[in-house]
Amino acid sequence: MPLPSGLGIFPMNKICKNLVFILLSTIALAQNSQRQFIGFKSNPTNLEVSVSDGKYQIRFYNESIVETSFIPTGETFNPESHAVILAANQVKPSMKDSKDNIRYATSGVTVEIRKSPFQIKYWYKGKELLSEKNGYAKNPDLESINFNLSTDEALYGGGARVLGMNRRGNRLQLYNRAHYGYETKAELMNFCIPLVMSSKIYAVHFDNPAIGYLDLDSKKNNTLAYETISGRKTYQVIAGDSWEKLIENYTALTGRQPLPPLWAFGNFSSRFGYRDQEMAATTARQYKEKNIPVDAMIFDLYWFGKTIKGTMGNLEFDKENFPEPKKMLSDLNAQGIKPILITEPFILTTSKKWQEAVDKKVLATDASGKPFK
Repeated sequence: MPLPSGLGIFPMNKICKNLVFILLSTIALAQNSQRQFIGFKSNPTNLEVSVSDGKYQIRFYNESIVETSFIPTGETFNPESHAVILAANQVKPSMKDSKDNIRYATSGVTVEIRKSPFQIKYWYKGKELLSEKNGYAKNPDLESINFNLSTDEALYGGGARVLGMNRRGNRLQLYNRAHYGYETKAELMNFCIPLVMSSKIYAVHFDNPAIGYLDLDSKKNNTLAYETISGRKTYQVIAGDSWEKLIENYTALTGRQPLPPLWAFGNFSSRFGYRDQEMAATTARQYKEKNIPVDAMIFDLYWFGKTIKGTMGNLEFDKENFPEPKKMLSDLNAQGIKPILITEPFILTTSKKWQEAVDKKVLATDASGKPFK
């Protein structure tokens, strides 16, 4: 049968793809509508909200920081944080229950809990910051919590990476790994932080040490998602009146680095390896002879081994090339030069310390009790 005038042929594979997309979109949108509000309980320290697939625990640290934890049905809440040092409940929030919602509020941050369809929103002094999109979800590989984003907000954070300042559009792996020899792009750079900051001057800190991902709207559907293999489903929303105040609030939550000593701002003598004690002593002497100030000397990997590979984790001076390490360090200190030893927080199987570490059970182990290699 001929097609009516003006209609083209739409390929079947595109029809199928669009049907799949519509189906998946419908499922995603339905997740939150299927989460039903059951009831709530207000305690002196938190607000507990029961829903059809678990419960939320919401508590304030102060008027600028609120914490939300989701505990799925059948799981127990783990209250221990590896990151937070700030004491909670430094402010007494108000709670107002109505037919449609619950408002749990301070003079700064307000949490709005809509009962049907269920949704949690976060406000700061009358300005909406963000809201849960589908909230918590679990699939065979990952657990996730996702949020709605404004179309125009920029996203920062995630730790050390070479991706530009605005990291929206990226899916950032949460895994601490170096990228040697990077040039214009590096998706992982040493240390990650499960923290997202928005140009709307708020931040979300995901309080869970497990590996995972921060998806900063990589699918271009205005969604921020935290994905993890396991662990706590806990996050803190942090707000502020300015960028300076936002950083102040975040560092109050997780801790501030003490001011380094004066010498740490000085001139450091560093190279890829002082190969022996004599080389280090000669270098220090030459600085003094040429009247070049030097405050510290950095010893790279050769201090614990003669080769680049296979010796990390030895954690002691190579006695052949550094026969008198205590004297060397004492001499440097006497000259006002602070010695800094480079090391790595892991022990190779080829290290002299490997078997000792295994015997003393100081290594992380897998499910069978064997050390990770």
